[in-house]
Amino acid sequence: MKNNEKLQEKANLIRKWCLRTTTAAGSGHPTSCLSAADLTAVLFDKYFSYDLKNPLNLYNDRFVLSKGHAAPLLYTLFGMAGAYPLAETLRLRKFDSRFEGHPTPRFVYSEAATGSLGQGLSVAAGLALLAKRAQLDYKTYVLLGDGELAEGQVWEAANFASYHQLDNLIVLADINRLAQSGETMFGWDLEKYAERFRAFGFEVIQIDGHNLDEVDQAFSQGIDHHNGKPLAIIAQTIKGKGVSFVEDREGWHGKALDKEQLQKALEELGETDEQLRFILKQPDTTWLPGQATFPIAINPSLNKDQEYATREVFGEVITELGKENNDIYVLDADVKNSTFTADFLTLFPSRFVECYIAEQNMVSVAAGLSRLGKIPVVATFGAFLTRAADQIRMARVSEANIKFVGSHVGVSIGEDGPSQMGLEDIALFGTLPHTVIFQPADAVATWKLTDLMIKHQGMVYLRTLRPKTPLIYENQEEFKIGGSKLLRQSDQDQLTIVATGITVFEALKAADQLKEEGIAVRVLDCYSISPIDQDALINCISATRHPILITVEDHFTHGGMGDFAMSAVTASERTVQVKKMAVTQVSHSGKMEELLEEACISASAIISQVHALIPSQVLHQSTDGSKNHHQHKN
Repeated sequence: MKNNEKLQEKANLIRKWCLRTTTAAGSGHPTSCLSAADLTAVLFDKYFSYDLKNPLNLYNDRFVLSKGHAAPLLYTLFGMAGAYPLAETLRLRKFDSRFEGHPTPRFVYSEAATGSLGQGLSVAAGLALLAKRAQLDYKTYVLLGDGELAEGQVWEAANFASYHQLDNLIVLADINRLAQSGETMFGWDLEKYAERFRAFGFEVIQIDGHNLDEVDQAFSQGIDHHNGKPLAIIAQTIKGKGVSFVEDREGWHGKALDKEQLQKALEELGETDEQLRFILKQPDTTWLPGQATFPIAINPSLNKDQEYATREVFGEVITELGKENNDIYVLDADVKNSTFTADFLTLFPSRFVECYIAEQNMVSVAAGLSRLGKIPVVATFGAFLTRAADQIRMARVSEANIKFVGSHVGVSIGEDGPSQMGLEDIALFGTLPHTVIFQPADAVATWKLTDLMIKHQGMVYLRTLRPKTPLIYENQEEFKIGGSKLLRQSDQDQLTIVATGITVFEALKAADQLKEEGIAVRVLDCYSISPIDQDALINCISATRHPILITVEDHFTHGGMGDFAMSAVTASERTVQVKKMAVTQVSHSGKMEELLEEACISASAIISQVHALIPSQVLHQSTDGSKNHHQHKN
């Protein structure tokens, strides 16, 4: 009883600091913190094993705050564990503070950026999966709010966790009844939540989340059980617990107390020893993620007379790289025979993660793997990555080192039709700062760019093709992030055709036919879309008779390579005309050649565009004899 009194005092001290910090900030979600204070006090006081000096110690237990709006709770817990003076948390939400409104990597004890609800269980599943596969003896705890249990991704993650038998994963479901604008879907009907978790293969314990004995017993069972099932602790709690005028009251979500209300709340919480702290259990071993190592180069051996699908080559290369580095994990969404990750599965089953058709969960699981130094490669059709746009966005906020590979891009996939065509994917990844986007045209480029992708620290998107394409490059050709390749050039070039992926071949065909007409054009393969090769683009403008770029791509018009090119050439000293040739309407089934033609990104369409542009340029002689070209920016 005496121990529980002291533990209750610690829980109330958590509540006090959550209230103090949000009042100091003038904003935040204090009532969402108060409901979970007892649950987390028991966890940190008795069960959580963690080396504060080494947050990435692979033997640390992991704690994921899925309900990220309760960030003051997270900050208070680690402050009471001794990570920093609690007084520092009074800088909550300040411009230069690590204690942001929702957790981000600026707070080193956060496993992922959270706040977009419904993603934390997937991140936790990634962390738990790593422990299971690598035989690491740590537990992963995730605190879920009841409001986010309406999110479909939660149940994708639950399905994933039970399928992979993650009995080292413990879910704390904080059922406090109230969401942002009213009652949650099931209120305090705990059995409804229990039924759902049981249906997804979880062991379930229902408790009063403010009864410290019940909370303790639930954790004790969770520590000991090894039956192949993840555990969900369904805890009935009260939003705003401990402060009478906000307890279970609507209208208090996301509102901080004013100074007068704070004083009243602190008095209600009673006397507490401000020096109370958690003494965390320490892991027996310290093991930090190592620096990824690779051979200097892996050179392909490709037959010049053979055609290759870039998606197939990717599968071959990632398998070769997997032999060199054990940190590579490949995640696929039930399309491994189309993305060609099946060979990786055959050789490295412990590092292949079948996520089935649940792309949102797949991305967030990858974020969990990335947190502890793994290099997750997420592969599916480019079109299906767009359904995980928010998860990709949050993975970028988490600074996750994920490599995305989207196959079946553009109308070039042919007969499968528009539902399978990735035509928005460059726009999706292009919005995310410092995200590298590659689009190889042939097998050599795919080989080299896959190698670069894995070795790069940061998010990368590699776009691969369904159709087979001939080789353009020699096996020893070198590629770089932010590079390009000039494939056709002469001293008489009229303008530049900038292409990427499948349209490189259309541009080359067009250039060769135009040459027969006596019209010379240069062709630039922009295999690196972001960052794009600004120097090469500006050099082309300077070297050609007309400062015109025709960009050609198998992607919708807005947000594609053409937009990157337009932005890059603003630094040119000449007035530049950029004509974007891209897909402008929803396509349909057909042969690749038919669809490229209809989309006006074929060789014949490029030739027509060149014919239309060159005669429109009027050449003027200035008074001093220099030549000036007058045209409009597009």
